[in-house]
Amino acid sequence: MIHWKSLLKEIISTVLIAALIAAVIKIFIVDNRIIPSSSMYPTIYVGDMLLVNKAAYYFSSPDRGDIVVFKPGKEIGKKDLIKRVIGLPGETVEVRDNKVFIDNIVLDEDYLDEPPQYVFGPVKIPSGCLFVLGDNRNMSFDSHQWPNPFLSIDSVKGKAFFRYWPPDRIGSLQRR
Repeated sequence: MIHWKSLLKEIISTVLIAALIAAVIKIFIVDNRIIPSSSMYPTIYVGDMLLVNKAAYYFSSPDRGDIVVFKPGKEIGKKDLIKRVIGLPGETVEVRDNKVFIDNIVLDEDYLDEPPQYVFGPVKIPSGCLFVLGDNRNMSFDSHQWPNPFLSIDSVKGKAFFRYWPPDRIGSLQRR
């Protein structure tokens, strides 16, 4: 004979444990994002769905080339943004001659569809800050246009690492 009460208790406890595990994962480890703009084209398209590793920077700092999700300063907006880390603390960034220079050395950016059509800097990145740009350089609201061009490392929420939608572009976002 089936004991409906014990079966119901078991189902409820299993669902609650699964919900708790899912909440812990979403809060501390992995989040998902749907991309609302073309600022990271051609790497990421509008409507792409990504996974973000929220634990990526618990014990380390972002590296150049990382695609990060962050909370922008209040002068920029309220919604989280996604951009590529270009400059690190202590470095000097300049955009000229359709290229990005880090400490007067041209940055190799094989992920761009077109080079930047603007001039910026040079600026030295303060300690505890990053300089971030969208891959769609000429159509991205990023460090080169912000009132304060520097992103506090403390604002970074995680590293985008995997596209899970659309199916024809599933895969890693890591540079090869």
